[in-house]
Amino acid sequence: MCRHVAYVGPEIPLQDLLLLPPHNLLRQAREPLELRDARINADGFGFGWYGEQDEPLLYRRADPIWQDPNLAELARHLHADLWVAAVRSASPGFGGDVVNAQPFAVGPLLFSHNGVIDGFRPRVRREIQDLIDPEVEADILGSTDSEYLFALIRQYLLDDAEQSLEGAMIEAFAALEPWLGEHRALLNVILTDGEHLVASRHAIGDPAPSLYYTLDDESFPEGAVVIASEPLTERERWHPIPEGHLLRVRPDDPPELVAV
Repeated sequence: MCRHVAYVGPEIPLQDLLLLPPHNLLRQAREPLELRDARINADGFGFGWYGEQDEPLLYRRADPIWQDPNLAELARHLHADLWVAAVRSASPGFGGDVVNAQPFAVGPLLFSHNGVIDGFRPRVRREIQDLIDPEVEADILGSTDSEYLFALIRQYLLDDAEQSLEGAMIEAFAALEPWLGEHRALLNVILTDGEHLVASRHAIGDPAPSLYYTLDDESFPEGAVVIASEPLTERERWHPIPEGHLLRVRPDDPPELVAV
């Protein structure tokens, strides 16, 4: 299990999302309030944003976020209008290498998964491998269930050029269900192509992890949408995403809740 956040809105320095809010992601790494199946998130962290060429850029480390001597300086000077960041509590059997730290990026996509797919090895992984093209599998650099879930979503996007991000995500979730048997899957996912962003709060066989959003928190610029596993500021300004739903954020449209 992990904690993650996303921001879409006017350009801000990373520190305004990652470090300055009272219950920021660094605090959620050490003192999470709603984390299940773990006590802390000490198995790596990362953040992603979009550069001048509109391609995703990543900064990831395998050590705890509070041990990075460069983070505060980077967070002051990096600015973007879209951020995705995560702190990791590794599921048993998935290594702590930097390639397993999230978010992941392939092509124009940034992806973060807060959850777990029980029974992933060997059955679910084999089912995903049977569905995805070799070039999609070639972009898998680590060993986690999260990265294979990302590959499955990317396959559905490749299969249909008209497919939306949320459509591919929902299709991937539906594919997982018969493969799980008696196992569970916790499927809180953030996915963006730099223009559109979707964030799901979903699970199969268990309650979904926590996920919230805010549209009117004065800590952030007007018009910003902020999504987080736990509220970053005063809880009354944040709304829980209902279980079995995703929040869709599109340019020039108000954010919309959609049933999975």
